[in-house]
Amino acid sequence: MREMEAKEESVVQGAVDTEGARRATGVSIGGASTGLRPVVPDPEVPEKARRRRFSGAYKLEILQAVDACSQPGEIGALLRREGLYSSHLSKWRQQRDAGALEGLRPKKRGRKARPVDPQAKRITQLERENVRLRHKLEQAEMIIDVQKKLSRILGTDGKS
Repeated sequence: MREMEAKEESVVQGAVDTEGARRATGVSIGGASTGLRPVVPDPEVPEKARRRRFSGAYKLEILQAVDACSQPGEIGALLRREGLYSSHLSKWRQQRDAGALEGLRPKKRGRKARPVDPQAKRITQLERENVRLRHKLEQAEMIIDVQKKLSRILGTDGKS
């Protein structure tokens, strides 16, 4: 019994000592003897990945933490801990240099809205009116033609 407990302690101690070290594929830290189960990832895949958005305050906080890093490997550890990429840092630094708060606001994606021209509204209104009046003129000319034909058929000239 005593030997079994000593063996379990050595397995657990070995797991603590080798934290972060590589293991062979399929080898678990705790094993079945310690009662620890290996963590199984969730097999469900989300329908569509959502784009992450970072606030300006968070970006500034991360940039300040990166600037405070002095030892080799600290920046990499920070990026891994926060789940970021080095490209985030370079882009955020450019944004910070462009303007502290303006550059850190997330940019709106998609097509840019066209600027509204005040004369364009008036032009479209006049074009619509022009089409309406042309249609009205065509109707009036058609009515006049019908009246002329009717007067010829009836034999009456417009002259009395």
